[in-house]
Amino acid sequence: MSLTPGQRHDSTCFESLAQQVRIVRTSGRRRWRPKRMAGDKAYSCRRIRAWLRSHGIQGVIPQKENERRSHRGRPLKFDRDAYRQRNVVERCIGWLKENRRIACRYEKLAINYLGMLKLAMVQRYLKLSI
Repeated sequence: MSLTPGQRHDSTCFESLAQQVRIVRTSGRRRWRPKRMAGDKAYSCRRIRAWLRSHGIQGVIPQKENERRSHRGRPLKFDRDAYRQRNVVERCIGWLKENRRIACRYEKLAINYLGMLKLAMVQRYLKLSI
């Protein structure tokens, strides 16, 4: 887990965060890499796509309009059905933004802000499990 400043884009630390992903299986040994990784158009850049290819991960990232021109007009492969499954993560982020303390970032120190994020997730889990 990593916490960046609010004005810094997440894609700047993509590689280091993606290295931390561990896939838990119900049986057998752990997989170290996911089969696919989805992101919005902000993650559509050569650096991220090259990293995904080099690690054998299928990128489910739509192309930007200006990238289509740079790839000689040919679109990259894009799995729309897999991309639509991102809504689970987007809804979680939307729910976090409803928590005013987290959305406005009242906690200025990163350690305190991360603690509030974890507390909000525990609270959400407890509400869903009851």
